[in-house]
Amino acid sequence: DAAIVRTIVALGENMGLNVVGEGVETIAHIQTLTGMGCSSLQGFHFSRPLDYKSLARFLRTPLHFAEPTNSL
Repeated sequence: DAAIVRTIVALGENMGLNVVGEGVETIAHIQTLTGMGCSSLQGFHFSRPLDYKSLARFLRTPLHFAEPTNSL
């Protein structure tokens, strides 16, 4: 799976595209995808699907990320 993701990210970068990592649910996913060069991420780690009012509130709230640990 990792080889496929690395290939897709490299292909996108070579084509000048912004690659979005989808399905991010854990800090390990964030570390892996950003380490492979993904500059944008989305998934349940950040938020579940939201209705319009909840989305507006979510977008006004700064995201705070925990520092990664070496225990992974």
